[in-house]
Amino acid sequence: MTESEKLFERASHRIPGGVNSPARSWRSVGGTPLFLEHAEGPYVWDADGNRYVDYVGSFGPAIVGHARGEVVTAVQSAASKGLSFGAPTANENAMAERLCDLVPSLDMVRLVNSGTEAAMSAIRLARGATGRNKVVKFTGCYHGHVDALLVQAGSGALTHGIPGSPGVPESVVADTISLPYNDISAAFDVFTEYGDEIACVMVEPVAGNMNCVPPAMGFLEGLRDLCSDHGALLIFDEVMTGFRVGLHGAQGRYGVTPDLTALGKVIGGGLPVGAFGGRRDIMEHLSPQGPVYQAGTLSGNPLATAAGLATLEIVSQPGFYEAVEATTERLVTGMRERAEAAGVPLATNHVGGMFGLFFTDRPAVRTFEDVQSCDTDRFARFFHAMVAGGVYMAPSAFEAGFVSAMHDDTAIEATLDAATDAFASLNATTEAARHG
Repeated sequence: MTESEKLFERASHRIPGGVNSPARSWRSVGGTPLFLEHAEGPYVWDADGNRYVDYVGSFGPAIVGHARGEVVTAVQSAASKGLSFGAPTANENAMAERLCDLVPSLDMVRLVNSGTEAAMSAIRLARGATGRNKVVKFTGCYHGHVDALLVQAGSGALTHGIPGSPGVPESVVADTISLPYNDISAAFDVFTEYGDEIACVMVEPVAGNMNCVPPAMGFLEGLRDLCSDHGALLIFDEVMTGFRVGLHGAQGRYGVTPDLTALGKVIGGGLPVGAFGGRRDIMEHLSPQGPVYQAGTLSGNPLATAAGLATLEIVSQPGFYEAVEATTERLVTGMRERAEAAGVPLATNHVGGMFGLFFTDRPAVRTFEDVQSCDTDRFARFFHAMVAGGVYMAPSAFEAGFVSAMHDDTAIEATLDAATDAFASLNATTEAARHG
């Protein structure tokens, strides 16, 4: 029995499912989760000492690479002064100012502790500021385990076949409308019927929780126009895309400015963090300045702000995102070439340092329906073959992959070598089944 197997058996006695987040479970692909011991650069090591090229990156935050010296030093320095104070700190000011400088939609920002908390708070603020109740979201987009948004959600919910969740009363989601992602005509129809009741539209500008699905041309622009025309607020959930697809987020990349933005992941450099912000007139509804209540004991934690500021300093360096995107392009191009050589149908998407692999005959994946048509059994076999070849990817066909600035030529070549063997094994399995 491996150390990971021993640790998982032990975890299963005290932790539901043996994991503290469903995204870490291997239930959809089979087998026992790897328990990781340490990480550096583009690599992670499991409890048995095996090294893997890592494309999980803590599900997005590790864009500068694991254990980057500047980030670790900043956290160590902050920790030496105390872990939490329950009072304002100068670093909170520095983080707020930096975020507002970089993200087009932000006049003011409130720091919180997670992406879920950021999304939840943005929804409450939108309802409080507009005096309306209805919320529009999109099928396959995940905005954290917020009751009102856990309707036809992505990633973990999709992986485990749970479109919603027990424990969420029907009354809580009665005002939540879920529409097809990338279908602006459906959004137009909903606004035609409910326009004066809709508080906000929340969307992942690049869907990352049904794998990586970019916005169709005109989709984000159409949502912007609909919200502006009907007095609703447009909320971009940039927890995943913020500082992952570009220095100014997806909104900077696509030139569409929302009213509110939820952030997380990269802005904490790997530590728990979140933030939400937007136009000044909206943010001034927040307590203690306004009547919409939101609070958090550890918000603006000095360790998280130190890690986040150090990370933002690195990603702001000239050429940073161009280099990460070039590496991502090389990776997905190599994947397609090796799949084609092995006779395995594969579609890919990528934006900035995010990418998606889809086992499908469809030439492109642009909708939730496209994602659902993919061969999840084939993905599971591919996943295990890649792990055996020293490459660690998310254990779900519905999670995006992430490239860091530390994925060098050696890491990419090792990945593509493993993929060559993995695709060949898929083809061999298919042929065996056909002739069996």
